[in-house]
Amino acid sequence: MRLHELPLDARPREKLLALGPAALADAELLALLLRTGLPGCSVLQLAGQLLEDFGGIGGLLCAEPSALATIKGLGPAKRAELLAVSELARRALAEQLQARPAFECAEQVKHYLRLQLAARPHEVFAVLFLDAQHRLLALEELFRGTLTEASVYPREVVKRALAHNAAAVILSHNHPSGIAEPSKADEYLTRSLSSALALIDVKVLDHIVVGHGQAVSFSERGLL
Repeated sequence: MRLHELPLDARPREKLLALGPAALADAELLALLLRTGLPGCSVLQLAGQLLEDFGGIGGLLCAEPSALATIKGLGPAKRAELLAVSELARRALAEQLQARPAFECAEQVKHYLRLQLAARPHEVFAVLFLDAQHRLLALEELFRGTLTEASVYPREVVKRALAHNAAAVILSHNHPSGIAEPSKADEYLTRSLSSALALIDVKVLDHIVVGHGQAVSFSERGLL
């Protein structure tokens, strides 16, 4: 069923134009992008099923292209639109982090890192390099695989901090299990990197662990 085939009072586009985007549920906003459903499944039902399968709009926007390709009803055009929306969200958040000190928008930092890392099927260690005003200079993914003190090399993080002339960093990695709770190994790794970066006068402001539905801050937990 196409959106224009729905009853007038059930059409997301008309509702959005009349009441504004905030008045629409996640499934209605997603239906606007999808436009069509499947035989026996309306576009709103398809949107709702996608949100359920991916754990909400955040999980859907974080999804890898390969995961989207397995979903019946998501052809190349629809997948391209979803990936474009996800990339626009990342770029918008990056622009805000480049314009304002990171700790003035701590929740945006978490959202940005979730968009970058939450859907990865393997562990990824990334670093936000910040200037003296704690504005974003760059995000780099430095290591992949099982992350331990033996596989994340402090000298490489130091080299990249010097290359960016960074004054501070925010460390981050994901837990593919979906559980964002920091481990003892995560705490040890953070201390090792903080000590190494202190030698070049670069401060570790935070270490954020990303799961499927949340992101946990070392700083907020008092672990730094």
